[in-house]
Amino acid sequence: MLTIAPEFYLIFSVNSSLYGVEAQSVQEIFSLPELTPIAEAPREIIGVVNLRGDILPVMDLNLRFGYNQLEYCLTDSVIVVEWQKLRVGMIVNQVNEVYNISPEDMTKELFYDREVPDRSRSFVCDMAKVAADIVMLLNIENLLSYSKSVEPLDGDKNKYNLALETVKYTKERIFCPQATPEDRAIFRERSQNLMRSSEKEDLTGLIPLAVIGLSGEYFGLDLKLVREFTDIRKVTPVPCCPPHIVGNMNLRGEIVTLVDVRRLLNMPMLGAETTAKVMVVWVDDLVAGIKVDEVFDVMYLHPAQISPVPAAVHSINDEYLQGTAPYGGKMMSLLDLQKMFNKGDMIVNEDI
Repeated sequence: MLTIAPEFYLIFSVNSSLYGVEAQSVQEIFSLPELTPIAEAPREIIGVVNLRGDILPVMDLNLRFGYNQLEYCLTDSVIVVEWQKLRVGMIVNQVNEVYNISPEDMTKELFYDREVPDRSRSFVCDMAKVAADIVMLLNIENLLSYSKSVEPLDGDKNKYNLALETVKYTKERIFCPQATPEDRAIFRERSQNLMRSSEKEDLTGLIPLAVIGLSGEYFGLDLKLVREFTDIRKVTPVPCCPPHIVGNMNLRGEIVTLVDVRRLLNMPMLGAETTAKVMVVWVDDLVAGIKVDEVFDVMYLHPAQISPVPAAVHSINDEYLQGTAPYGGKMMSLLDLQKMFNKGDMIVNEDI
């Protein structure tokens, strides 16, 4: 019996739905930057960005599928894919993981007794089971082809090439008009960072950081300790635990304990009850989830930009802070996760 080898797919979410693309077509992933709108461009091409000297068009997948445009936020990402030397960025809400999907977990039988459309032109080529989720696997060739009339989940690769076809608009196009001045500064900083040539940029000695938000404050932490970002799902409380232990969450079969570091930092719990994001970290041999309000960025910080903790920040428990640095026109505090987990009573060893 012939066995077909599984393939790797990058899974991501757009408007609460899960999609996947072949991992080999993905070139890179970065946080959504400020985009430059183009007056004569297809409706779904929101703008372009200077990616280390190359002009990269960036697509809104909601518009490509024929849905309404959603507001963009700092937690959105851009996945750069390539097909026949055509590179396009796709705006997604969250990047999950690369999964090894077997053919037996896929199905093309989506319509049963209904009339089956021409699937060779569809954006979705398969549906797949990934853990407890259903993922729509996209056909990159069809997705990166353009037609004047776009219907949901339908494309026509034989009419117009995405890079050549243009549609004129009479309405002024502005990238992310609802963004606050602070958010716009971060979007702009990201685009400036992407503009730098990889050959000229020396990352030696720079510190990779993940930038998160807690109760209205910016915090940076060592990116090497971060395993992934994900949404908070059903949380099961754990009895007889300290207040900072929120409970346990089932993450694709792995039980992850959620903690709230605000209590250790003596911070107000503003927004803590409505937060929907968790940052999964790996400190030594311990895997845990940290509740966060927002995930802003991934950046490289020069050690010379780090300053001592000023007196104004002493309202926060600075025992677990390594210093401060500028970010987005404000001050960012640098968290010492190693010390927080090893000396902050984050680990509960008592038997219940």
